[in-house]
Amino acid sequence: MTQSVVVQVGQCGNQVGCRFWDLALREHAAVNKKGIYDEALSSFFRNVDISGGDGPDIYKGKICSLKARALLIDMEAGVVNEILQGPLRDVFDSKQLITDVSGSGNNWAVGHKLYGYRYRENIVEKLRKTAEHCDCLQCFFIIHSMGGGTGSGLGTFVLNLLEDEFPEVYRFVTSVYPSGEDDVITSPYNSVLAMKELNEHADCVLPIENESLFDIVNKIHQMINSGKLGSTVKQNSVVTSSAGSAKSVQEKPFDAMNNIVANLLLNLTSSARFEGSLNMDLNEISMNLVPFPRLHYLVSSLTPLYTLADVNVPSRRLDQMFSDAFSRDHQLIQADPKHSLYLACALLVRGNVQVSDLRRNIERLKPSLHFVSWNQEGWKTGLCSVPPVGHSHSLLALANNTCVKPTFTELKDRFMKLYKKKAHLHHYLHIDGMEQSCFSEAISSLSDLIEEYNELDATKGGPRTDPSRLKIAV
Repeated sequence: MTQSVVVQVGQCGNQVGCRFWDLALREHAAVNKKGIYDEALSSFFRNVDISGGDGPDIYKGKICSLKARALLIDMEAGVVNEILQGPLRDVFDSKQLITDVSGSGNNWAVGHKLYGYRYRENIVEKLRKTAEHCDCLQCFFIIHSMGGGTGSGLGTFVLNLLEDEFPEVYRFVTSVYPSGEDDVITSPYNSVLAMKELNEHADCVLPIENESLFDIVNKIHQMINSGKLGSTVKQNSVVTSSAGSAKSVQEKPFDAMNNIVANLLLNLTSSARFEGSLNMDLNEISMNLVPFPRLHYLVSSLTPLYTLADVNVPSRRLDQMFSDAFSRDHQLIQADPKHSLYLACALLVRGNVQVSDLRRNIERLKPSLHFVSWNQEGWKTGLCSVPPVGHSHSLLALANNTCVKPTFTELKDRFMKLYKKKAHLHHYLHIDGMEQSCFSEAISSLSDLIEEYNELDATKGGPRTDPSRLKIAV
């Protein structure tokens, strides 16, 4: 069994990460009734003998003390301290934390250039230590936001380090993009500077927009309050609420949104943690969905929405679940994949679903979806037999689709409004190692990426030609 390590950077990264570990523990507890440390648990957790202090790892037998394979980084200690005082405090190894006191002040340059170089050796040492506890390290997951200073700056610095130190290990990045009404004025600068690093150093990026998360949470509340889904509400929450999990304190405003991202990661890693008739390895996602190195941004959607709600109604019909995965309402960015061009698509299904169900729905949906001419059969499927807690089945769709382009175009426009006036540049340029060329290179990198998507979009709707067959000489 392979292992993965989660690196959560900045306030957003640590809050989402905290929800991921909480929900992962609950999911394993629902399956692992006997309290045995098994391969499923070992993928994200160590089992440590703490009877004599910080003892050795125990590879089989009863669970002693589970420790997350995680590194927590934040240049403002508030969120990490809160985690360490909460119900999950024992899940994190105190040696795997890196914090400062002053924060990055919403400045990418402070996070990347200042704190990055100051903490470089410390970060590398802790990453190596975490890797040493793995038998077969397959993947690093970075969770961060794009709009702030630590998440965008230090988060992408860590990404570069991972490529240098562990070039053979896959780098999956979950990036939360700010909305247009973001309260950080410099977020367009931070996001575009971070985008250049994501373009160059990530294997896969799962972009998520705050606006989409907010819309999904609102829809769930409306569905519950309207009574359309039945009048009963479950006591034990599944996704957007934290009830029934380790977290017993009062929920914060962003908990519901963070839980959606945490569930995306749970579904993404389900095949690595549990058995299934058609398991999909994490490295297969990159191999099958990323045909060109820079076009590694995967649009994600979760269905059914009931998975995200605490509503006691029967699961929707399977076919409806597959249809929803391609609708605008279920995407985790503001996008409509059905009207854009697919390079490839993965469907990760959990629960009591048969391969025949998968094939039937793919054939049903194919005529309404536009795939590039050279990859008309660009589907990758995975079946994990263990469903999410409290439900019979769920579906995560990952689409390499040109519908991600408007998110990048809007980001570029917001960047240019500030950059044309050179507004706020002085805050960045006084940091050692930060030149104005960093800005011009970053916007050039983003423009090139947008142009690559434009070129693909230009082929949409063109004549579909089958490749000519080899002629066999007789």
